[in-house]
Amino acid sequence: MEKAELGNWGEEYACRYLAQNDFTILGRNYRFKKFEIDIVAKKNNELIIIEVKTRQTAEIGEPWRAVTRSKQKQIIQVADNYIKQNSIDLDARFDIISIVHNTFRTELEHIPYAFYPTW
Repeated sequence: MEKAELGNWGEEYACRYLAQNDFTILGRNYRFKKFEIDIVAKKNNELIIIEVKTRQTAEIGEPWRAVTRSKQKQIIQVADNYIKQNSIDLDARFDIISIVHNTFRTELEHIPYAFYPTW
């Protein structure tokens, strides 16, 4: 699988996982400026901003490790715009879904409250 194809597959897989766990998907691939949020969901009256990282191997580190502080700041900026544009009045949290997928296995790790905005 090419990198973009693997990323799209991972987002689809993550959405299925979220739906099976009572999350409501509100949006996907929301863009602001040159950045994007992979998945916006809702559960228990909470807005959940989800970054999905999919890799074929964890040899160089688990996929979630690619969500650096710089990437977190970008996600927070896009989330702020999404909340304002949609007049959302819910508490928000930032999760990461980390997926390793290859011909031998598919492992999904969901990390709720993976990071927090710091202003």
